Amino acid sequence: MSSRRSFFKKSIGIAGAASLTSIATQAKAEDISDALFELNKLLPEEAATDEDLWARMAQAYTVSPNILNLNNGGVSPQPKVVQDAVDRYYHLSNEAPTYYMWQILDKGREPLRRKLADLAGVSPEELAINRNTTEALGTFTWGIDLNKGDEIVMTKQDYPNMIHAWKQRELREGVRINWINLSLPVDNDEVVLKAYIDATTSKTKIWHITHLLTWTGQILPAAKLCAEARRRGIISIVDAAHSFAHVDYKISDFNCDYFGTSLHKWLCAPFGTGLMYIRKDKIEKTWPLFPTDKPQSADIRKFEALGTRSFAPEQAIGQAIDFHNAIGAKRKQERLHYLKKYWCEAVTKNPRVKLHISLKPEYSCALGTFSIDGIAPGDIASKLFADYQIHTVSIVWENVSAVRVTPHVYTTTKDLDRFIEAVGKIAGS
Repeated sequence: MSSRRSFFKKSIGIAGAASLTSIATQAKAEDISDALFELNKLLPEEAATDEDLWARMAQAYTVSPNILNLNNGGVSPQPKVVQDAVDRYYHLSNEAPTYYMWQILDKGREPLRRKLADLAGVSPEELAINRNTTEALGTFTWGIDLNKGDEIVMTKQDYPNMIHAWKQRELREGVRINWINLSLPVDNDEVVLKAYIDATTSKTKIWHITHLLTWTGQILPAAKLCAEARRRGIISIVDAAHSFAHVDYKISDFNCDYFGTSLHKWLCAPFGTGLMYIRKDKIEKTWPLFPTDKPQSADIRKFEALGTRSFAPEQAIGQAIDFHNAIGAKRKQERLHYLKKYWCEAVTKNPRVKLHISLKPEYSCALGTFSIDGIAPGDIASKLFADYQIHTVSIVWENVSAVRVTPHVYTTTKDLDRFIEAVGKIAGS
């Protein structure tokens, strides 16, 4: 029992953290640790609704007391223990940069690689540490050999950076994109699978799969799509920017060829941190985005030749993993889905409010979208912030026109009650 308590204390920075010097701060840290300990006694479904424990755990974050942030989908705030780690590594680096960065902190990359691989359920030799999903997916887009006329299947609801990358390759090299336009929300795996199959021809080489769509929060059946792609001899690329450390899974569950994510989203790691996974037998065949002396090597590290990098945020990923593990992946997912369902069910009591997301847990988690009849999404988001200091984001993309709302583990139902009341007033309840 004492070892478990020690784990939770370590995960939030108790025991030697320089920032926890005052009695008040130490007491708060102990309370956070105790809350995490108590949460872990509960089944994930039970823990999801324990407002007292989540409110105590939320003290680990330093979020604004004035602005209610319900746009956590783009970038998540870091718990204080992660912020403190970044500061420590920066201060150390500045004492003698070329020594502490390249001879001390750089030695931490291999232990970090193993830690990330354990979290992701893959071999460390298949995982590279980078800066974000765009960098990972850009590596795949430009690193996979294709010929003129080869086809890529992707949806119009994929992320713009990835769409732009494939369009640029289409312009430069004559590859062809076969487009799918998904009708959202969709809570039928076979509908999505059929859409990919119908867009596939004998020239199709790649299926580009976004696991969780940024626009609405829709979860697509990535594992089934990857399995079908493999059956057809097609390469599978998974964009998991919004799902990793948000939905409880391992990369190995997908059996994909390529996978990229941003750790500064749901893992709450420092800004500008990410990872990419490449199946072992694909590494040698994939060209690095930044050239090395051995670009056709089978060593995953060839994808980390970035020149001078920011070591402090990279090394602080380890503290973010500890904090994530202290909550528990399944427990976190259950809480996030509970919060989304809480506000969705409340706002739709007004007939003018429409949801653009399924409430089934297999098709959505924290991200949710809504609209109000007769009011543009941009106007709704602007009014929420101007009148109620609630930060959301309006979405107008392809066939989606809505406001996206994304709570986080530090969000309470009391916070959401404030949002629900605001939406009711805007909708004219």
